[in-house]
Amino acid sequence: MMAVRAIVGLWLAGLVLAGAGGIARAEPAGHITGIGGVFFKAKDPKALAAWYRDVLGLPLEAWGGAALRLDAAGHPPATAWNAFPDTTKYFAPSTTDFMIDYAVDDLDAILARATAKGIAVLKRADGDPSGRFAWILDPEGNKIELWEPKRPPAP
Repeated sequence: MMAVRAIVGLWLAGLVLAGAGGIARAEPAGHITGIGGVFFKAKDPKALAAWYRDVLGLPLEAWGGAALRLDAAGHPPATAWNAFPDTTKYFAPSTTDFMIDYAVDDLDAILARATAKGIAVLKRADGDPSGRFAWILDPEGNKIELWEPKRPPAP
């Protein structure tokens, strides 16, 4: 699994450093162009949304969810999508069948806020070519991957 993450990470890092805006493709109509939303069930949706707001800084809207802008400063130019084998341990200790990787602007600030609220950091990786990572669990046991993308070198 580390090899898969490394390949995806290197691909995303290349897009971040090179900029994805200039890539033109002649693709036929009728294909996926991106992620339009992430939706999942929760035992207590309002409490879980408040946790994401208070711990991870998710900007909640009046309708109860969040609209994450793709053109936000520092946002990666692409979203990774990858199906893992059903035997993977990468999502452990969570027992859910998915994991969301959130791109963040300041991993240290988020982890400081999380640990101050008693949330354990499962693992941290600062040496990945695509940036820095950390993993935590939300109150419903979903494993969350936090990713601070590597910043392109200053001109």
